[in-house]
Amino acid sequence: MTARVEFFFDLSSPWTCLAFHNLPGVLERTGATAVYRPILVGAVFNAVNPAVYAAREQVDNRRLQHSWKILKDWARLADVPMNFPSQWHPAKSIAAMRFCCALEEDQAALIRFARGAFASYFDRQENLDDPAVLAAVADGEGLGGVALAAAAGSDTVKARLRANTDEVIARGGYGSPTIFVDKDDMYFGNDQLPLVEAALKR
Repeated sequence: MTARVEFFFDLSSPWTCLAFHNLPGVLERTGATAVYRPILVGAVFNAVNPAVYAAREQVDNRRLQHSWKILKDWARLADVPMNFPSQWHPAKSIAAMRFCCALEEDQAALIRFARGAFASYFDRQENLDDPAVLAAVADGEGLGGVALAAAAGSDTVKARLRANTDEVIARGGYGSPTIFVDKDDMYFGNDQLPLVEAALKR
């Protein structure tokens, strides 16, 4: 059966972490399935949403400051640990997302690795850009960190990450998570999951 939901994601996004943990409830309530697609959100920002960087540079940005409060509120509601931001924010996620791409064909393994990586970065405040940290996460999920690190460095995996990122941009995405229902019905972020659920029930 073809998955009705496509979840394009980058591990460095706290809102993606929340959506990742909340999406399974939506899928369970609707009977839908999802496919998880790793992307590099920095490349998306560079291509179509550079205002993100400008907002980060504004130390008195009220909207951004308030978003940290709302983030913690959502995390509390979802019962997801959110020790964020840490000294590693903003993270360079290219190594982490290559690890994800190396697992994309095995969706169950990808979900396990992503869950472990989210806990590493947003709960334990570990460095998402450190290959040793990523290998340890993989080992913790029984995925073989050394072998996965080697696969993540292959040209095939690098090309796949670029292709996924280019695809989400071409389809209208501007950040992470970008969620599609039935191919062309696009939603963005954890806050829009109720709309995703409503679309799946129509």
